[in-house]
Amino acid sequence: MERMTSRLRALLARPGCIVAPGVADGLAARLVAMGGFDAVYMTGFGTSITRLGMPDVGLLTATEMIDTASRIVDASNLPVIADADTGYGNPINTRRTIRDYEKAGVAGVHIEDQSWPKRCGHLAGKKVIPTTEMVAKIKAACDARRDPDFVIIARTDAIAVEGLDAALERGERYREAGADMLFIEAPVGRAEVERVAKHFKGVALLYNMAASGKTPDLPADELGKIGFKLAIYPNWVILAAIPAMQNLLAELKKTGSIAHMRDKVATFKQFTEVAGLPEIQELEKRYGVPDDQRAGL
Repeated sequence: MERMTSRLRALLARPGCIVAPGVADGLAARLVAMGGFDAVYMTGFGTSITRLGMPDVGLLTATEMIDTASRIVDASNLPVIADADTGYGNPINTRRTIRDYEKAGVAGVHIEDQSWPKRCGHLAGKKVIPTTEMVAKIKAACDARRDPDFVIIARTDAIAVEGLDAALERGERYREAGADMLFIEAPVGRAEVERVAKHFKGVALLYNMAASGKTPDLPADELGKIGFKLAIYPNWVILAAIPAMQNLLAELKKTGSIAHMRDKVATFKQFTEVAGLPEIQELEKRYGVPDDQRAGL
């Protein structure tokens, strides 16, 4: 069986930019797979709001993040790139974090140089650790992986704290430390995006298509042309779902009925298909589950 790490490496070796929609649970992961995408991204902010109903300000534990990642892996059967925050401590903690994500089946992670408690990269109030501390974490992460194809992505949040020049310098140090890919978080405007791409020409780069508006919305084919290998879309699936859920709840509160909403939502058959009921039915048939005990509509 092909390892997901090897599949991700193969994708990164192709021309162009990989599109990885962001998800925070098994449902969204299945939808991404059904949509025909090649990879999926586990979003930290999305996981925080989905699991806790709270913002991405360092409230989730490593255990909760890794548990979510394992569920996304199982549901999607795609290479999963996961948010590993700061590695959850010093280089020794980072070693365990990498090992646990690897055991969960993800194909790669990004770790960042924020101090703890961290926050979403597009929120204010960030602080970064010294470059030497992050370099040590990257070395620890690279040493910890058992599968050499497991992708280590080094993220710097220094643009908002120290400026673009400092972020570029940090990126160089992180690459030298062994990172497979660089994630220069939150460049502001196209000029900064192009400067990042030009500075790291020939280096695998990640582009964060966040919803804050700080980073421009560029098409994947254009990102590929200027040098980015992976584009993540962290919370767009959740952003699309929020107004749909709010509209249904508002109508239910207002009218006390869902009858007039049926044509605006998935059918129960579609719901079960997304959940994988047809696969379960095939397995029941294969293993001789009695007809009167099989799942059906």
